[in-house]
Amino acid sequence: MPRGILPGMTFALPDTEFGARAARHLTDDVVAWLTLVDASGTPQPAPVWFLWDGSSALVYSMGTAKRLEHLRANPRVALHFDSEDAAAHVVVLTGEAAVDEDTPPVHENPEYLAKYGERITGGWGSAEKFASIYSVPVRIHPKRVRGH
Repeated sequence: MPRGILPGMTFALPDTEFGARAARHLTDDVVAWLTLVDASGTPQPAPVWFLWDGSSALVYSMGTAKRLEHLRANPRVALHFDSEDAAAHVVVLTGEAAVDEDTPPVHENPEYLAKYGERITGGWGSAEKFASIYSVPVRIHPKRVRGH
């Protein structure tokens, strides 16, 4: 479990119009931007597919991705979404991420397949093939959300 996240501690979006908009992004968006920092402190944003469970986001990473090395050195991350129109409706979550050994591989994750299954089979032929490449589940535990 990432530093600063206590067992049983969950993240909740604010009960506001902004919170509702953030919830729509978390459930409806296909792509989010995951930003972490490398060893030199340079931000490294990357588009990712993600699955929101109500309190954390799941991303599957390539096993060879530098992202994993960066996360082990510094688990602090940001997850943000494309704004809907001319920089309106910005949503940024900040928190910590870590490899989640308890999460099943993509081809055994029905919720992830429900969201991305057609894209996976269209691009990789099968969920098993995709899972062999994107083999490392990373769990993002947000602590804060900001935006407008």
